Amino acid sequence: MANLTGIFKDMNERVGEIAGQVGMSPADFEPTIFQMIRNISENVIMPIAGIILTFIACYELIQLVIAHNNLANFETWIFFKWIFKTFVAVTLITNTTNITMAVFDVTGYVINQSGGLITSGTEVTESQLDALRATLEAMELGPLIGIFVESLILPLFFRIISVIIFVIVYARMIEIYLMVSLAPIPFATFGNREESMMGKNYLRSLFALGFQGFLIMICVAIYAVLIQNIAFADDVMGAIWKCFGYAILLAFTLFKTGSISSRILHAH
Repeated sequence: MANLTGIFKDMNERVGEIAGQVGMSPADFEPTIFQMIRNISENVIMPIAGIILTFIACYELIQLVIAHNNLANFETWIFFKWIFKTFVAVTLITNTTNITMAVFDVTGYVINQSGGLITSGTEVTESQLDALRATLEAMELGPLIGIFVESLILPLFFRIISVIIFVIVYARMIEIYLMVSLAPIPFATFGNREESMMGKNYLRSLFALGFQGFLIMICVAIYAVLIQNIAFADDVMGAIWKCFGYAILLAFTLFKTGSISSRILHAH
């Protein structure tokens, strides 16, 4: 029982941490890292974005002039249009951090709301452990030895799965930090219709990363329902291997959430 309880406790703690971690904004997850990324973005990447924006604004002005037969068909509104588009583009790159954080505020709200609707616990409960103990006490020595040997081997595999879950959750947040660090460059492309595809795809990618957390919560909810339906009183060995299988299934589905979210939002 000590071996089996240790197995379930480690897995319960790791899965239980998921809901709190994926709902955090980048600023709350690791404030020190976020501040470093923000400083790099504003002091290193922002000047590059300014150069790109200048080039795009000049290119857009040239295109406007050419499109109107080198101003032979002169219309003053085209210059007001160019000024307005340039103003919007400058406003976007100067508020890049606020816009990107707004994306994760929205997706974080969705994740936290979905977390409140998950009614099933993600842990093996005390009642299930009591049923397991009663079943073990009624078993013969031979089967007990087999279960004891399994209880010595399985913790290693459960720890590996816990590490995989940890890596998936933290890798998502590191990917968010990497995306945020280069945010001014794609935002600088919104001043031109052709080049704005980069900025649009960047926004889709941000939302895909944000809603990946929502898909992770769905995976945790499914895992919770499966765990609660395990009957330890009927077949101890089968129940233990079911827990192991559900843990593997959880790790696999968490790994797939990134690609699924990107496909749904058509982010490249």
